[in-house]
Amino acid sequence: MALLQEKIYTIEDIYSLPEGQRAELIDGQIYMMAPPNARHQDIIFSLSRKIADYIDENKGTCKIYLAPYAVFLNADDKNYVEPDISIICDKSKLDDKGCHGAPDWIVEVVSPSTQRMDYSVKLFKYRTAGVREYWIVNPVTKTVQTYSFDGEEDSSQLSFIDEIPVHIFNGLTIRICDLLQ
Repeated sequence: MALLQEKIYTIEDIYSLPEGQRAELIDGQIYMMAPPNARHQDIIFSLSRKIADYIDENKGTCKIYLAPYAVFLNADDKNYVEPDISIICDKSKLDDKGCHGAPDWIVEVVSPSTQRMDYSVKLFKYRTAGVREYWIVNPVTKTVQTYSFDGEEDSSQLSFIDEIPVHIFNGLTIRICDLLQ
């Protein structure tokens, strides 16, 4: 008896979606995305501003992109993500379509519909693609799960009131609660 074949989608299918419909593609499977709420947007904006200020003050060359921004994680047509925040330090990965390869640092803000994706599927994909640092910000539990894949791997769960060190930038620490006042 033949097994049912699951359809494998490509980036072409993502670009064929109706205008305004957002989705991500991981290993050929499409995951539809709901619009973010106001708290989600506040966190993304505040975090990106803090990171941008640090980069500017230190005359850094890394670029920050907010969703929706295309990240083509692998050299294939079956993986396309739109992280909430992407920090890319290797400008050779950038073109008009997006980032081709792993960003240096990705931040995802969890919503109830994305928890499984952010804590498991994306964690694995980002790590294996070569992301150096990954943060999962959870506004409900007021926690940040950090992962450093650069050198000796490390992970920590911290609170919004903690000083959270950024592994890829020496001297940058972020207290989420300070950003949301």
